[in-house]
Amino acid sequence: MRRDAHGRGPRRPLLPSTLPGYRTRSEVFDELAADGSERLARRWSAQWGRVEFGVEDVPPSDPAPWEQGVPLGRVFPGEYGAPTRVVLYRRPLEQRASAEELPGLVRDILAEQVGHLLSMRPDEVDPEYGAVD
Repeated sequence: MRRDAHGRGPRRPLLPSTLPGYRTRSEVFDELAADGSERLARRWSAQWGRVEFGVEDVPPSDPAPWEQGVPLGRVFPGEYGAPTRVVLYRRPLEQRASAEELPGLVRDILAEQVGHLLSMRPDEVDPEYGAVD
């Protein structure tokens, strides 16, 4: 229990943990990425081998010469026994979409990255690719 400041009783959170506002934007984004990757894994995991999905706040470096602008996600090939990694970049994705549009954008970027991994078009990877929610 937190300390009793100025005799007003113990401190507690402003919002109950059952309300949506209790979670941070980062937690909400992580849940979107996990749901999207699990959805694709159910369909494609037999074809892609060892793959890990991850979220980072921002890309670690400047864009590669073939990337236009700030990347929204990347695929890092597995080497020396390490699994292939599909990474989404939270801040650039959040800046490009409203809260209502973000789930669709995360779904589309995951489909694009898995498409690169499987040498397929994103709409073949996820039939909902490009659909407006």
